[in-house]
Amino acid sequence: MLKILTLFCVRVIFIVKIIVKKRKLRNILNSKKELIKQYGNDMADKIMQRIDDISKIENLENLMELPGRHHLLEGDKKGYFACDLKQPYRLIYKPANNPLPKRADGSLIYSEVTEIEIIEIINYH
Repeated sequence: MLKILTLFCVRVIFIVKIIVKKRKLRNILNSKKELIKQYGNDMADKIMQRIDDISKIENLENLMELPGRHHLLEGDKKGYFACDLKQPYRLIYKPANNPLPKRADGSLIYSEVTEIEIIEIINYH
């Protein structure tokens, strides 16, 4: 009797964890109706698009390659990141791994950041 051996290759993909600690913001982000009420249709769509993008990536390094001009902030927002929404608004977030994955020189290892905390939606300009 001939036995056929079938091999399966499974790639495990870890999706980034999104955290929203501020209750009010979490309630707004979890409801399309609340998003539209707070920000209007166009802005609500853009916010949902950005969060959907974040929810599909594996790490911060992948996130930096997505549309929305994701970038590291400086000054009083050092350590935070932003991405464009509808001008002039930005989605502000930060790495949330505990501990943060860092190199010996103290720089963040983007490819190992798998948790993102959404801080706020703001016009900081």
